[in-house]
Amino acid sequence: MRVAEPSTPRAAEAPERGPATNARGFDLHGLASIAVVDASAADLEAVARQLGLRETLLDRTPDITLRFVDRLELSGDLRLLGLGEAGYTDDAFVVLRGRHKSRVKVVVPFDRIGTGCEIVCERGLPAVPLLVPILNLAVLGNGALPLHASAFVHRGRGCVATGWTKGGKTEALLAFAAAGAAYVGDEWIYLSRDGACVYGIPEPVRVWDWHVNSLPGLRRRLGRSERMRLRALAGAQRVLATTRRLDRASALVARQRHVDVEPARLFSLRRASARFDTLFFVLTHDSPRVTVEPIDSLEVARRMSFSLAYERRDLVASYTQFRFAFPDAVSELLESAGERERGLLERMFADKPAYLVRHPYPVPLTELRDAMTLYAGVSA
Repeated sequence: MRVAEPSTPRAAEAPERGPATNARGFDLHGLASIAVVDASAADLEAVARQLGLRETLLDRTPDITLRFVDRLELSGDLRLLGLGEAGYTDDAFVVLRGRHKSRVKVVVPFDRIGTGCEIVCERGLPAVPLLVPILNLAVLGNGALPLHASAFVHRGRGCVATGWTKGGKTEALLAFAAAGAAYVGDEWIYLSRDGACVYGIPEPVRVWDWHVNSLPGLRRRLGRSERMRLRALAGAQRVLATTRRLDRASALVARQRHVDVEPARLFSLRRASARFDTLFFVLTHDSPRVTVEPIDSLEVARRMSFSLAYERRDLVASYTQFRFAFPDAVSELLESAGERERGLLERMFADKPAYLVRHPYPVPLTELRDAMTLYAGVSA
């Protein structure tokens, strides 16, 4: 592959990982790091916003390098996969679809994830496609565990709420934070190599209008434009609901009734890390009741291995396209990710008090918190 600026190695070549020399980028609590090269101020800001991390001077070899160029010049014809989803040449695999189906052009060498992967991006991206799952793989390769969960500190004890997507992790975090708990992380958190500590990254938190209705104090933390958006969408759905022929439009509006808010505006108390003391396994059910009961932590570990596999589905889909393009190029880290995760989940969850939380959706957040509070401070 030939680019308009410094070139990247061919897909089959092993990367060289020399010591970092004053590289600037992003460090995820020492668990993995990303160097950023030749980025404009706007590109750097976009990556910072996507990761929720502050730029820093790296003091070790980065796990991932993001290199920005004005224009990718690919050697040979670009063969397309899917409806403009990706493409490949003799020596490069190119992701062509980004967030919200935006058009991008990013070279991703999937076989080098975890061994010094360099991703080459054209400037002006709103976000780097697949960056968070690739970063999560790098963390996993370094022996720590990325977990789809929220984390908070309640009365001095670190609580982790995990489960299937849309299961109530953010709801638990918001409910406890409204009563004085400290925010650690949401969406993705990271367990240290020994499983004793949990780290977060301050990604934007998705707040739905029913969250605001359940916890009125949230409204004061939203900006004027955010409040107006929620009111406008609620009004639009009420109008559409009166016309049966517009059910699909009403459902589409319902899926948009949220805002993404920086944690600094939502939470009075914030911590970068905490002890991992208590585990909540949160699920929705077809009942109006909120119930909490003990559960075997190893059962949670076994189930969450499949949840983590599900969260990796977009990355795996692109990797499968990459293997179609380069059948002999294999990512050992990606191929072994499920096995690695199962081992870490079972080891890190083994001695933790764990509780199964079942609740309706939507759930009154104060009711959810009241049901969980008794167990949030329980020691193993």
